[in-house]
Amino acid sequence: MAMNAQIHEVGIFVGGSNYIGDVGLTNYISPNKPAIGILWKWNKSSRHSYRISYTQSKITANDIDSNEPSRYGRKYHFENNIKEVSLGLEFNFFDFSLIDFRSKFTPYIYSGLIGFITDNEKKGKAAIPMIIGVKSNINSGIIIGLETGFRYAFSDNLDKDKSIGNTNNNDWYVFTGLTVTYTLRNRPCHCGK
Repeated sequence: MAMNAQIHEVGIFVGGSNYIGDVGLTNYISPNKPAIGILWKWNKSSRHSYRISYTQSKITANDIDSNEPSRYGRKYHFENNIKEVSLGLEFNFFDFSLIDFRSKFTPYIYSGLIGFITDNEKKGKAAIPMIIGVKSNINSGIIIGLETGFRYAFSDNLDKDKSIGNTNNNDWYVFTGLTVTYTLRNRPCHCGK
C-alpha cells in the first residue's frame, strides 16, 4: 500500500502594516510600521494547504497625512499594537508540488479566520483575512513568497475611538511583506503486508 507524502513548511513573515479606517490616509496598501510573524503550512496537495500563522505589528494613522480636508482639520492620531493568530486554507493557481524539485512559480490566495487582540481590546476580536500573493522555490528546501493581506476586523475600535468617522463601518488592517519557508518532507511510504 502506498501512502502520499506529507510536506510541511515552517517559516517567517517580515514586512509592514497599515490601517484602513476613519483616521489618516485612505490608501489600501501603504505600510508604515514593521510587522513580523511565523507560519506553518501543511501541504495537502499541489494546489492547497492548511496554514496557521502568528503575526504582530503596530498600526498607526495620523489625520495630518490625509488629503481629505475633514480629516486634516481634525488632526486625530493613534497608535495601537495588534497581535493575531490566523487559521485557514491557501490555494495555488498553478500546481506547486514540493516533491518535484524543479523551479516553480504560482500566484495564490488565502482566507480563513483570525483572532486578534489590541492594546485597547484585550478580550479578543475576530477578523476575516483576504490575502493574495506569489511564491517560488529557490532550491529544493526554500520557498519565498510576496503577499499582501487585507483583514476585515469585526471592530470599529482599532483607532481607539468608536465615535470618530462613520460608526457603521468597521476597520481594516493590512500586512504586506515577504514569507520565507523551509520544507520538511515525509517521503512516501510504500508499505505492504
